[in-house]
Amino acid sequence: MFASADVAVELVKSKIKSLTEFLDVYLRIANVHTVDFYTQDVWNQFVALPPEAVTSHLLYQQQGSTEPERPGASVWDESQRLSDVAAYKRVTQDHSLPNLGVCTPLDDLLQEMWGDKQKDMFLKTSTFMSSKKSHEVEVMSKVVASFAKYCNIQQVIDIGSGKGYLSSYLSMQYGLTVYGIDSSSTNTSGANERNRKLKRYWKVYQRQIKHLNQDSASEHLEEEPVNKVESFKEIKEQIGHGSEQESSPQNQSGHIQPPVQTPISATFLEAETNEEKNRDVSAQIVGSIEDEFNDSEFNENLFLEFLSTDAVEMSSLLWKKKDLDEEEKERRKTASLEAKAKRIKEANLYSPLTLHVTSQTELQDIISEVKDSMMVGLHTCGDLASDTLRIFMTKPELKAVCSVGCCYHLLSEEFELSGDSKDCCLGPWGFPMSQYLRNSVWHCGRNARMSACLPLERVTVGHRLPSESLFYRAVLQVIIKEHFGNGKTCATLQRTNSKHVGKIYSKSSSFVDYTRKSVEKLGMDSSKMSDSLIQGYYDRYMPRMKELEAFNLLKVALAPCIEGLILLDRLCYLKEQDNIAWSALVQLFDPLKSPRCYAVIGVKK
Repeated sequence: MFASADVAVELVKSKIKSLTEFLDVYLRIANVHTVDFYTQDVWNQFVALPPEAVTSHLLYQQQGSTEPERPGASVWDESQRLSDVAAYKRVTQDHSLPNLGVCTPLDDLLQEMWGDKQKDMFLKTSTFMSSKKSHEVEVMSKVVASFAKYCNIQQVIDIGSGKGYLSSYLSMQYGLTVYGIDSSSTNTSGANERNRKLKRYWKVYQRQIKHLNQDSASEHLEEEPVNKVESFKEIKEQIGHGSEQESSPQNQSGHIQPPVQTPISATFLEAETNEEKNRDVSAQIVGSIEDEFNDSEFNENLFLEFLSTDAVEMSSLLWKKKDLDEEEKERRKTASLEAKAKRIKEANLYSPLTLHVTSQTELQDIISEVKDSMMVGLHTCGDLASDTLRIFMTKPELKAVCSVGCCYHLLSEEFELSGDSKDCCLGPWGFPMSQYLRNSVWHCGRNARMSACLPLERVTVGHRLPSESLFYRAVLQVIIKEHFGNGKTCATLQRTNSKHVGKIYSKSSSFVDYTRKSVEKLGMDSSKMSDSLIQGYYDRYMPRMKELEAFNLLKVALAPCIEGLILLDRLCYLKEQDNIAWSALVQLFDPLKSPRCYAVIGVKK
């Protein structure tokens, strides 16, 4: 199965070994806590260069630089401080996931499954959600639907489904039965409402496409070619059934009524009985449509363009009634009954469920009829990504899995607190998963896992990290140390983990305001500090803010290496199992649009 796209377990283990040896040396940079940056003089402790030199090489230096490489150059000086940024950049790139040679290209995988047919089977990108979410849902649904078809599966279980974007799309566009499971009742309720509205859109879309594809020789439109149409609004303008109202008054139920076309006799968004009455009116299209309407690519893009993030209910497209003969009326009546039967059958293709999922969760307890299924997760946080793979392995009814994780800092780590495995046997742990990495009793650390979430590609194209908020927190720590460093107050803060100030920066008008709000939240008395005293700390450390920015770039460069180890550990876990026929690590998304872009995919024998 997928022989040309498979990666041997020996290669995966060798890359894990290479990464752990590399990170044993470099992980100390990633594990520095930004809060302690000034209190522990981190820059002078780790770096022997001015911050401008680091920023210049890591952020502004363009590819194709004429600077000669020095293969034998050492990253560190005699005091083990970083002294060669160019060498640091090269070695981190060599150990980043894209350069390890273990990822399966998405195009190769789809080509292996479908050959040249894949070009005609899937939709093209469209922004019916936010640009990021639209990209993620479209690409991942393509992959999930491909594996479902390949494995002859009709049921999908979406773990951590959130607002149901992926679940709704899989059910409506690909006809899969989807159970979306999320621990938040708010998300589940929102997903239910959003799916209800999207199904209304879906009905309108299906009806219009059906009738637009009908051949009629009675009339022809003289407007510009329809393949240039980008929205339903433009279709209405081309057909020429009057202008749209400019206002959007609020109805009695509190919904915003969007502009509607006049004349209009009813809407598809009323009760089901009214919808049945309106069907004959809406189904009649004046004249014939150019052959361009038969183009499948246009039809698919039309659907994507019609969906929206908010999914605000709107009037359907209505057409002028035209006299029909008895035979045509009977045909349409029969078609209406068949369509209604199909809608009843497909009404519950997507079912949002509320449940906190762990590796011990029994699917039969939440899904009454569990059939052969595929388990998926789009940006499942922390341990949920690991638990998804464990559930997949232990449930015989699950035949395939596609998991994209995120929030690595929320992973539980088996050997983080102790190097002795006997002291850390409670599990199951989020990291490491593979027996190979567990045998080495290797640990990463929370700060390093936090660094793994940093978006390298975005930073290198100009998206800066939120340096000022980090700077505020680091200077605040100096104030806490110098003014609250003794006595019961300090001891209490240590026991309650005083480093967690929270999201106060966005609510503060200045550093002085930020400091007073933070100190109050931490339960300390700031009355002995004047505003001028607090502002003096800001003025003292402001010239050193560039040190903090440059050091964060060193962390960013390490991010793909740490993320690579976490993901290869998950891949190795699957490859260690006897009942796995095929598994791979695949980059699904454009990292500029979605930084957590890798999926762990597995198929059972």
